[in-house]
Amino acid sequence: MEKKSFLKILLGYLFRGILYTVPIAIIVYVLSSFFIFLDTVNPTDIPGLGLVLLLVSLTLIGFIGSYIIDKPIIGKFNKLLDKVPLLKTVYSAINDLLSAFVGKKKRFNKPVLVKMSADSPLERIGFVTNEDLSELGIIDGKIAVYLPHSYAISGALYIVPRENVTAINHQTAEVMKFIVSGGVTDID
Repeated sequence: MEKKSFLKILLGYLFRGILYTVPIAIIVYVLSSFFIFLDTVNPTDIPGLGLVLLLVSLTLIGFIGSYIIDKPIIGKFNKLLDKVPLLKTVYSAINDLLSAFVGKKKRFNKPVLVKMSADSPLERIGFVTNEDLSELGIIDGKIAVYLPHSYAISGALYIVPRENVTAINHQTAEVMKFIVSGGVTDID
């Protein structure tokens, strides 16, 4: 029975290796074939012209693909989301959350220590996500702080007085690892 599970593990690694390698190999093969084709079509003997043509061609394909492939697919997907309101709400919330971590509008870049109440020594680590809550009608010196849960991909948003928040001078990723690990991970 141990041999069977060991063999399954090895086969699993073999298939993963194939899944990792084959797409890269195909890309390398296609690009090198395209490069060789561009070099043979080139009537001049200018060295490196094939590489320049390859880069220009790939850039042009990427540009055209963005408008012919990406935009219509995204448009159809958004129309589908409009028909299912709950799905649109969940999708946009997840999309905004992911954008807050890795997108252009990074929001999890201000790690803070939050005093949960004035008469308690209890504090939590979180991230300031919004300092201007006037759109919600909250204008009395409060800010939005996201407090992630340990060992989960969830958290809670708290509106807290600005004076209850102390900045933490560490890299955001390290602070997030510390929170998610339940404080077990060391911060560099």
